[in-house]
Amino acid sequence: MTGPGAQMHALVERLYPLCRSITGDGVRATLDIVGEYVPLTVHEVPTGTQVLDWTVPQEWNIRDAYVADATGKRVVDFAASSLHVLGYSVPVSTTMPLSELRGHLHTLPEHPSWVPYRTSYYTPDWGFCLAQETLDALPDGTYEVHIDSTLADGHLTYAEHVVPGQVPDEVIVSCHVCHPSLANDNLAGIAVATFLARALAERKPYYTYRFVYAPGTIGAITWLARNAQRIDRVKHGLVLACAGDPGHLTYKQSRRGDAEIDRVLRHVLAASERPHRVVEFSPYGYDERQYCSPGFNLGVGSLTRTPYAGYPEYHTSADDPDFVSPEAMADTLAVCREACAVLDRNRRYLNLSPYGEPQLGRRGLYDALGGRSDTKQAQLALLWVLNLSDGEHSLLDVAERSGLPFDAVAAAADALHGAGLIKA
Repeated sequence: MTGPGAQMHALVERLYPLCRSITGDGVRATLDIVGEYVPLTVHEVPTGTQVLDWTVPQEWNIRDAYVADATGKRVVDFAASSLHVLGYSVPVSTTMPLSELRGHLHTLPEHPSWVPYRTSYYTPDWGFCLAQETLDALPDGTYEVHIDSTLADGHLTYAEHVVPGQVPDEVIVSCHVCHPSLANDNLAGIAVATFLARALAERKPYYTYRFVYAPGTIGAITWLARNAQRIDRVKHGLVLACAGDPGHLTYKQSRRGDAEIDRVLRHVLAASERPHRVVEFSPYGYDERQYCSPGFNLGVGSLTRTPYAGYPEYHTSADDPDFVSPEAMADTLAVCREACAVLDRNRRYLNLSPYGEPQLGRRGLYDALGGRSDTKQAQLALLWVLNLSDGEHSLLDVAERSGLPFDAVAAAADALHGAGLIKA
């Protein structure tokens, strides 16, 4: 494959080895790579900055970490996988018996060959993550424990990419950049967001699209705090995560439930006849819960394949590049592109000849349909758009009420507008 799916998968593979967290050089390295695909504006927010009810934490960086047995062999090695270290581990260099070390070791007994992903962002601690079968094979004895990390004042890093539109009103597309080697839960979302930005840049969208690459929770909160004065520009939004697994697409509605983005995703998914689910909002999951917090209450939904914590591989070493596929990411990207197209073309129109049905034939509108395989559908679309162009119904309303494809309705509106029969 050489299309967008293969290119997105290649991006996932490039990003996979990097050790990311909510702060630090791993986030910067990730954004450096994404910046090769789309230009980014990178923001550095100092430790201690008040952001809403939170404070930007100290920056964490790590260079090496391992557990070594009495022979010096590394039985757990950060160099093999960034998942092997508890995220935000404080530095440690000591020896201790296995009985004491066990309290700092994290495994998944139900999946003995997988390594779990664990963090301790806001409570100073240290630890290692390893396969249960590795732990079971460790003999009693003394082990060397070494974590070469720093936790010091620094910055929280996030980035934005803006695709200018015809109007300053914005659609935000948000993805989190804080997880280490997890291909589906964050890297696939980053890849789909990036290639959506590239696709939108090939045309002049109606809305301005702002792509936010930020650490989960604290990053979105920081973005909201720094953009509170201009938040009224945000008309729609979408959080992308878990975008490459083999499951069906799932759309989680905004807190409002009836926001335009909710209606658009419901329509696009239903019209596509893809197997999918639409679920109600809950204040648990990804950063949609920050954008949808009651003080902001933005129209932001979340698009995933298998949702948060809904697959066994979630937050484990089994969430690797083999778990995500080019085809699944391409499918997620296609739905995002379709949704953006509907958002950009959805307008309310006013019929300029509302008393009786205007004569379409003498305006050449019926003649233009001659010979088309969808002539009847196109005629119906013209009539439906005329009838519901009362300044109150949008084209999406027309599509939903008529049962016609949105593209047919939008094409009819373009023709009627060109003939001077309706105005936006």
